[in-house]
Amino acid sequence: MRQPIHTVYGGAHLFRKDVCGKLGAIADRAMTEYAPDAATMARVMGFSESLAEQVYARVREKLRREPVENFHIDFEDGFGVRSDAEEDAAASAAAGQLAEGLATASLPAFLGIRVKAFNDAWKARALRTLRIFLERAGRLPENFAVVLPKINAVEQVSALADALENFPGVPMELMVETPEAVLLGSRLVEAARGRCSAVHFGAYDYTASLGITASRQSLMHPACDFARSMMQLQLAGTGVWLVDGGTNVLPVGGRESVHRGWKMHFDGIRHALDAGFYQGWDLHPAQLVARYAAVYSFFLEGLEAASVRLRNFVAQAARSTEVAGVFDDAATGRGLVNYFLLGVNCGAIPEGEILGLTGMSMEQLASGGPGSFLP
Repeated sequence: MRQPIHTVYGGAHLFRKDVCGKLGAIADRAMTEYAPDAATMARVMGFSESLAEQVYARVREKLRREPVENFHIDFEDGFGVRSDAEEDAAASAAAGQLAEGLATASLPAFLGIRVKAFNDAWKARALRTLRIFLERAGRLPENFAVVLPKINAVEQVSALADALENFPGVPMELMVETPEAVLLGSRLVEAARGRCSAVHFGAYDYTASLGITASRQSLMHPACDFARSMMQLQLAGTGVWLVDGGTNVLPVGGRESVHRGWKMHFDGIRHALDAGFYQGWDLHPAQLVARYAAVYSFFLEGLEAASVRLRNFVAQAARSTEVAGVFDDAATGRGLVNYFLLGVNCGAIPEGEILGLTGMSMEQLASGGPGSFLP
């Protein structure tokens, strides 16, 4: 199953069955107004002008075909604190919209619901919202998940697993946004009892808990790099998806403000991609422009060199090789295969071009390539 390259969060009170199409239309208008041509997009975001036309065309096509891959209906920060009656009504209404979206095939490929934290203050409310939503929705879409935020104890994850016992197959996604969660890592995944499909990093709660001031809170703060590295170390080999957080400086207002917001989001995404985080958050529809521009330019910039290296490595029967001063062995061979699989997954590299680029079929890539060079 492909991993979505982003998660869009939206308040539960605003969720409608056609929300993804509406978000795509807003993003498309923002691109038309503030990046009317490929050269402008490349200049604002900061990627190579040689890729400008290719990236621009693919971003535009993506916004019109599948603007949102993964949407999370939010009953936490994006919903706020409301009366029980208001939250009950919102849970029932959102579930009704989900059912209608299933019937009209208007939902995204991935969908989820984020409830409130399972701490002493909010656990009862979170469980009540979850029960109302699941019972009202009835049949759930494929790739639906329940997200648990602000975890600071293993028991909170176990409690959500207990609550989902009557809903077999529904996965959990966990949020790492407290120092305790960073340290607990794999124990949280174990407490999910096989249900954990993804772990998200919450940069702003995490940095605030460390005493970092608002003016210095950023996805690229060294404290965030440490937390992400801890997530990778503890969850390597588990098959759990790692998800970066979002940029809270939104591309809204006039041209200068939009461009500044795009650049910050673009840089944060590229930083995450360099670190091996291939999914992240988008908090505003205009951020989708920077999301796809960052991901597509990342993969297209290295396409020619990666193609030559992989073709040469395969031609040498997966023995160690050297191309243009770069030494490849089994470990870098695996990295090259991952590069192409991820590039196809996100839409940066058309699947139909893989054979010509690598000399391998998608089936060979997915199985680890010819021979056994991927241990």
